[in-house]
Amino acid sequence: MKKFLSLLLTLLTFTAISASAQATLKFEKTTHDFGTFEESQAQTVVFKFTNTGDSPLVIHQAFSSCGCTVANYTKEPVRPGDSGEVRVTYNGRGKFPGKFKKSVTIRSNATNNLARIYIQGDMTANTKK
Repeated sequence: MKKFLSLLLTLLTFTAISASAQATLKFEKTTHDFGTFEESQAQTVVFKFTNTGDSPLVIHQAFSSCGCTVANYTKEPVRPGDSGEVRVTYNGRGKFPGKFKKSVTIRSNATNNLARIYIQGDMTANTKK
């Protein structure tokens, strides 16, 4: 009887945990192509997202794959159904010209607690010296 009650309690606990409210991070798009631009022109894009879950979404961190890319994000909790943004700026000044693809990793309390967004483009050398 004790084993049965223990098993039942474990099953009920598991069901309660799996049914608890969680946030879900859904981006409108996950990749942006800046096209061709000159080294002197920093590029910025805004990635919009929605919390499609049923509890507040909190972004803990957004970090890029290199120092030439900076990400700023909505700091306050995003309620279910509401939207937020991650603003990504690429500044290739002093870097080698050419095609690039950079990633930004977002850590949050969502069910998909790690998400990645990408920027890409083709940076040319400055024509004006």
